[in-house]
Amino acid sequence: MRTPWLNVLLVCILLSLAACGPGRPAQAQVAQSDKPRVQSPAVPSSDLAELVAGNSAFAFDLYQAIREKPGNLFYSPYSISVALAMTYAGARGTTERQMADVLRFTLPQDRLHPAFNLLDQALASRGAGAKSKDGKPFRLSVVNSLWGQAGYKFLPAFLDTLAENYGAGLRLVDFHSAPEAARKAINDWVSDQTEGKIKDLIPQGAIDTLTRLVLANAIYFNAAWMYPFDRDATQTGPFYLLDGSQVTVPMMRQDKHFRYFAGDGVQAVELPYDGGEVSMVILVPDMGTFPAFEQSLTADTVANILSKMEMTNLSLTMPKFKYDATLSLAATLKAMGMPDAFSPDADFSGMDGTRNLAITDVFHKAFVAVDEAGTEAAAATAVVIGLTAMPVSPVELTVDRPFVFLIRDIQTGVILFVGRVLNPAA
Repeated sequence: MRTPWLNVLLVCILLSLAACGPGRPAQAQVAQSDKPRVQSPAVPSSDLAELVAGNSAFAFDLYQAIREKPGNLFYSPYSISVALAMTYAGARGTTERQMADVLRFTLPQDRLHPAFNLLDQALASRGAGAKSKDGKPFRLSVVNSLWGQAGYKFLPAFLDTLAENYGAGLRLVDFHSAPEAARKAINDWVSDQTEGKIKDLIPQGAIDTLTRLVLANAIYFNAAWMYPFDRDATQTGPFYLLDGSQVTVPMMRQDKHFRYFAGDGVQAVELPYDGGEVSMVILVPDMGTFPAFEQSLTADTVANILSKMEMTNLSLTMPKFKYDATLSLAATLKAMGMPDAFSPDADFSGMDGTRNLAITDVFHKAFVAVDEAGTEAAAATAVVIGLTAMPVSPVELTVDRPFVFLIRDIQTGVILFVGRVLNPAA
């Protein structure tokens, strides 16, 4: 098994073969499908809604599977879904069925990938004229690329699916004879796509002579609040931890009308970003009830809370926070119900016409920074495939205890990021 990628902020899929012939020298050309990306795909609104509902269900299925991990959590269910959807395009038989069940893919493949395409293009249209937290234009970007062994035969139908629906062309490199040069080329692309935030994504040794394909996807988000917090109003205050102790952290404060809900042992507020198309939803259980709340947390729970929110004059106090989180998801995904994809029984014959490929591990890392100006977030997944083996007075909400938050696209409802803050000082 290769070394875990502890510095991943992208989605990368490595595919290797049990037996490999010599490769040609690395080439600069792109041997992509001749199919252009389908613009404005004719996808029924019901298909888009079904995809989003499935992604939301998977987001909280995964939350339940990883919530025992200590400390703060942050991940992008959308990034993980896209990465595994592209892998799923090559899955067949029992492997395909197990992946669909775990990922909550209810649409057939010929409708699933166009729905992802439409959703991706909808997200790309967000933020026109809006600003980011650094004063530059709003950014919400999702990009894909394929890096394949020159001379290796990938099935045209597989390449067509990724080209038409994910905009991913196949760039020819030589993993067999020059793996280090290929690694550098991919890392340079990664750095370009993440505004220089991620350098040396793929560590030495992660690409070797058996690698035949690297599929990369990056999600990056940077947005200003629609109603920024006044930095002069930020003061230190207590945040109460699960064990009853407390830490002192910078607490932001403002009085404003926000969509708000209180009931069933939880308070919730929705904070829109500039442009009003994307928002952060913060879920704050009553003091002492966080473990029970997160144990019962599902997509239906969140949908029910969102449906009951009303505009309220709110006096909001919440912490600034900044952290990253790393997950290794192979064992989790196997336990959730897709073990064949990681075993000699794996069937990814839709990629190359053989049964030589299997996932060896799945890594995910995400980063979030929330302050008075807005939010910056990025996330990625690495799927490594190798050898088969309104009141008059404001309502007060003080977020001074563990909470769950999510960043979502308002129009489609797709959940881009999910987080849990147990200690904003960690």
